[in-house]
Amino acid sequence: MTSSTPGPDIPGPDIPGPGAMAGLRPRLPSPLEEAVDARFERHGVRLLLKRDDLVHPELVGNKWRKLGPNLAAAGGRTVVTFGGAYSSHLRATAAAGRLLGLRTVGVVRGEELAGRPLNPSLARCAADGMRLHFVARSVYRRKSDPDTLASVLRAADAEGAYVVPEGGSNAAAVRGCVQLGRELAGAADVAAVACGTGGTLAGLAAGLAGSARTLGIPVLKGGFLTADIRALQTEAFGGTRGEWSLDERFHHGGYARVPADLEAFAADFEQRHGVPVERLYVAKLLHALAALAGEGAFPRGSTVAAVITGRPFP
Repeated sequence: MTSSTPGPDIPGPDIPGPGAMAGLRPRLPSPLEEAVDARFERHGVRLLLKRDDLVHPELVGNKWRKLGPNLAAAGGRTVVTFGGAYSSHLRATAAAGRLLGLRTVGVVRGEELAGRPLNPSLARCAADGMRLHFVARSVYRRKSDPDTLASVLRAADAEGAYVVPEGGSNAAAVRGCVQLGRELAGAADVAAVACGTGGTLAGLAAGLAGSARTLGIPVLKGGFLTADIRALQTEAFGGTRGEWSLDERFHHGGYARVPADLEAFAADFEQRHGVPVERLYVAKLLHALAALAGEGAFPRGSTVAAVITGRPFP
C-alpha cells in the first residue's frame, strides 16, 4: 500500500454558479445508503453506498463533480478532451456539451479506429454533437507535451479551445471533488473509491480532512497513481491533503478487463442490493472491499463507505 498524510487547510471547491451551469441540475448531496451484506457483517463491518451514480442522469457520479468546474471555466469556448474508445469521460463531456450548447471535440486514442464503425460509446458521443478526432497511439501518449498538444489542436481545428485532460483530472476537478469528501465527513471510518486518473480520490481525501481515511482501488496496472495523486493535490492545494492509500491488487488484469469471477460478483451484488453495478470501476471497488473485509483489513465495528462513481452503460 502507498499513503499520504493530512495537510493544512484546503481552499473551497470551485463550485460553478447557477447561471453558468443552468442546463445541468445535479442532485446534491447524493444519497448515502446502507447495504446489509453478510460478506461484510460476518467481519463486523458496516457497508454504506455513496450513490454518486444518482447525481445526474447523464453526467453520472464523479463526472459531474469533475466536469462542472471545468465547463464553467471554459466560458463558452469549445471544449477539447481525450479518451479511449470506451471512455465514460468522453461520453459525459459530450452530453454536457449538448445540454449546455457547448461545442465539444473528443481526441480518441487509436488512429486505426477512424475508418471503422463507431462502437456504442463513441456513437453516443457523436449523437450528442461531439466531433471525434482520432490520433495515432504514439501521438496520444505524448499529448501532455505542449508542442504535440498544439499540433493536435491545429489538426482538430480547435486552437483556442479549453482543454480538459484525459479522465477530467486537473486542479479544478480535484477541487470540485472536495465536496464529495465533505458530504461523507463523519459518516464512515473509511471512504473507498475506484481510481483511474486519481482526481476523485485527490479531492475526496482533501474534503474528508482526516475525519476518515480514504482508500483507492486502481483499475489500471502500473503503480503510477501515487505520484499522480500527489501532483494533483499539490497543483490544487499546494501540497498533499488527507489520509489516503492505494491497494493495487484489484485491477483484475487491467483497464476494461472483466474476468468471469468479477462479472459473477457484480451480478450477485446487483441481485442482492438492487443497485446497478458498473463493471470497469465500481465492480472492482466492491469486489476489493469484500476481499479486504475477509482479510481483516477493517477492524470490527468499522463503517466503510463505497463511492459509486458510475452506472452501467446501456
